Amino acid sequence: MNVLKFVEEFPDETSCIKHLKALREREGIACKKCQNEKHYYLKAKNQWSCSSCRFRTTLRSGTMMESSKLPIREWFIAIAFMTYSKKGISAKELQRQLGRKRYEPVWLMMHKIRAAMGKRDDRYKLDDMVEFDEGYFETETKKVVKSNLKRGRGSQRQSNVAVMAESTPLEDLETGKKSKHVRYFKMKVLDSHKSEEIDETVENGIQDSSIVFSDKSTSYVDIADYVEVHITEKSTNETTNNTLKWVHIAISNAKRTLLGIHHKIKGKYLQNYLNEFCYKLNRRYFGEQLFDRLLIAVIQDVRYLNG
Repeated sequence: MNVLKFVEEFPDETSCIKHLKALREREGIACKKCQNEKHYYLKAKNQWSCSSCRFRTTLRSGTMMESSKLPIREWFIAIAFMTYSKKGISAKELQRQLGRKRYEPVWLMMHKIRAAMGKRDDRYKLDDMVEFDEGYFETETKKVVKSNLKRGRGSQRQSNVAVMAESTPLEDLETGKKSKHVRYFKMKVLDSHKSEEIDETVENGIQDSSIVFSDKSTSYVDIADYVEVHITEKSTNETTNNTLKWVHIAISNAKRTLLGIHHKIKGKYLQNYLNEFCYKLNRRYFGEQLFDRLLIAVIQDVRYLNG
């Protein structure tokens, strides 16, 4: 969906409410009070009433939009901007596009959308042959106070990120030329270099029937306990350019994307930005369907955020 089609399909708040209602009814609504899934709609109030206990569910209830005071159409616009461009958009630019005086509500809305992206990708594990390595992203720590009158700039640190990519070797039968086909990616911010955290990341992100390729880092010694086969190679230029090719391409592209749009990223928010990068990368062939797929993630994933 491009900008012109978006404006044509969602010209006002009423059209967005109608679309949101249809999506929620298609995906199913469960009563918070009794878990009953049969409801009838109260058009005058834009609410559903449970057919069992009469508990009412609003359009925003149980979604990332719940408790937000921003109009539904502005949520739609944010989702549209975050899916139209491969590189994305900053909260400051979105604030300008929406004509909002305050930055914080727009920033919070975008981070809720990114959280939904991450939770949606967390449902799936990588499979088959998987490249695994770590990358370092520059982030900003808290500001350092130099005096009572002047605050210093925040210091920079390198945040460690585990990067995984499904990578299937291919060979041209006529030429014998070898290449790799890549499918899905995952990125997980790590708190340390300990092998226990690496093991947890592998267990949560990769199917146990997979073959994992990595370098010979001492942090990776137990990966074989969580997958079918773990193949290691000494870290060289050859390993980077061939065995772990797609992992390092993803790291490079992610850094370029984040630094080009989001300046001074704080470490505690880095995972959300990586969620957005991986979500769009994993759905790079969705085309116009991506808008509705992300909207569905936004209206569903509160349940998964709460467990």
